[in-house]
Amino acid sequence: METRKLQKIGGSTYSVSLPKEWALEHHLEAGMPIHLYPHTDGSLVVRSAAHDGGALGSTTVTLPRADPEAVGRTLRAADAVGYDRITLRAPADATFTDAERRAVRQFVQTAVGLSVTEETDTHVTVENVLDASEVSIRQSVSQLRFTACSMHRTAAEALSAETDADRLADRDDEVDRLFAMLTRHFTRSLADFEEIDDLDVRRAALFEYYVVARQLERVADHAVRLGSLADRVDTDADALDEVTALAADARETVEVATTAALDADPDHAHDALDRRDALVDDVRTLDEALFESSPASAYALSRVLASLQRTVECGGNIASVALRSSVRPEA
Repeated sequence: METRKLQKIGGSTYSVSLPKEWALEHHLEAGMPIHLYPHTDGSLVVRSAAHDGGALGSTTVTLPRADPEAVGRTLRAADAVGYDRITLRAPADATFTDAERRAVRQFVQTAVGLSVTEETDTHVTVENVLDASEVSIRQSVSQLRFTACSMHRTAAEALSAETDADRLADRDDEVDRLFAMLTRHFTRSLADFEEIDDLDVRRAALFEYYVVARQLERVADHAVRLGSLADRVDTDADALDEVTALAADARETVEVATTAALDADPDHAHDALDRRDALVDDVRTLDEALFESSPASAYALSRVLASLQRTVECGGNIASVALRSSVRPEA
């Protein structure tokens, strides 16, 4: 890093000299235009040519093979990178089949802000019409917390046959859809400073939100796993009450940790980490007891406990983010 003095020219213009080595490296000469991009985080980006984030305007991908899986994977990857316009071309001498077109439509329907804008026998174009300035990253993370924890509550209730877990997979798709949107904005912000301005969030905070969202997405996955084990657990098992109590504690840890991350609250962060440590010990103790007593559904209960431990560890990871956020400088 170099420090340069700001000079005043005339009555209202300021100037600062550029490092000669940088100018030579980018083949700049006196009189040539350069590009300045002021941003809301206090930075001023100087570039010799390319517009900030311009490379993310559009991309065209020729598929190595035309099948529904390749179509879905490619669209998912390109959207995660942050492209505004994605064109898929069929391999040479090939055309898109009905199954491949359905794969495109299915992806668009499950993504946020995507629309098919052009379609021929040999190519399909998808555009993202979502305005980043209308997106609240904080609210999106809050929505993720609500959905993931609600799924986890449903799955825990299904263990004791109080409810069924049939719709957990559909709700997990909602979580994946929202997380994919957050991933797109985070990845795009790495190449486009204007994305940060539009989202009205600082880069460090956006990274922390992304990490929290990733942990919440995993909590939702564990909820689905718990639901899948519900019909294998003996509802009369002596340990079931303990298991459901641990599930409630794990869920509460995630909720407390996410609150701490959203508010940069160190008190709640420490609380969540203490809860994590205590709950991990309780899970291991119960798992050992099940191993020794070997009830009929011991294996299923052991898998439930493993999922609960992973869930509370996700809460601990979120709390660690919250703790870092609480000591991070604002600038």
